Amino acid sequence: MDTEHWIKTVIRSIVCLTGIVGNNWLCFTSLPKSLSQLRTTDVLFVNLAVSNLITNYMVDIPDILQTDQYLTLGKVYCGFHFFLPEFSETSSIMSTTFITAYWHQKLVGSLKNGGAPVRMDNLRLIAMLLTGSWTFALVLHLPHFFFIVDNGENATTAECQEEFSSPEAEQAYKAVYVALANVIPLTWVLYASIQIAITLLQNEKRMKKTSVTVRNVGDASAEKSGDDTDDGSAVTKSKSQAKTGSLVRAAKSVLAVAVLFLTCWAIHLIVSVLISVVHSTVIEDIESFVGASYTCTIPYIYLYGVQKLTCSRG
Repeated sequence: MDTEHWIKTVIRSIVCLTGIVGNNWLCFTSLPKSLSQLRTTDVLFVNLAVSNLITNYMVDIPDILQTDQYLTLGKVYCGFHFFLPEFSETSSIMSTTFITAYWHQKLVGSLKNGGAPVRMDNLRLIAMLLTGSWTFALVLHLPHFFFIVDNGENATTAECQEEFSSPEAEQAYKAVYVALANVIPLTWVLYASIQIAITLLQNEKRMKKTSVTVRNVGDASAEKSGDDTDDGSAVTKSKSQAKTGSLVRAAKSVLAVAVLFLTCWAIHLIVSVLISVVHSTVIEDIESFVGASYTCTIPYIYLYGVQKLTCSRG
């Protein structure tokens, strides 16, 4: 094994280990102490962590260990070789899309309506959406098992090949896949991210104006009503500001993930197009690193945003 390969293996191992720790951490801290405490964010974070862990455990680790050198499972192995990466990728993309959509409703809609519940606070709706997303990912990528070339030599990953009925069929499948599993989610996340960013800027300006007004009114009321009334109003305002502050903090983490999400998958799409035109190991390494960096980074951003960077649950 040459030095270049060792360096790539070490880097991928570190990235994979970071992702495993982060996604398990996100999953564990999102589990409520009881079902009565279950919230939409908990379900969405667990779903995202599971999607990423499929990539970490069933795609990255076998690839790092080069299991293709000693596993000879033929058509079944090749089917999973093509199916699992795209299946986990699609489920992760859909999970991020749902999280962004939820916080778009929570921030843009809820703040304007005084903190009222939003549609995606309904756990039944979330269960239906997640069931539909997993079913969609399964149906979209299940055809990989039928495209595998069935021959005696097709027994390792290096020799796994897919064969469509015609070049037109292959192009049609890839076009549908890119449109449904990449372009549409990316477009929605971009739109929601812009709306969240605008709302955050507006909220920051409003908070500055409010704090100045409250301070002026508080000084005036203290002179007229006494300390007790002022203390009560100060406590109420402090609680309201703390609630809004935690909401904004979480929304900022979602926005940070959305920016990373858009950057990574835009690069991923560009690199995928380049690979179909020009075969290069450097381009393939870039594609692999971009995808891996996304799944290992986002759990920590979410953990920081929802203040779960502890080992406690609930």
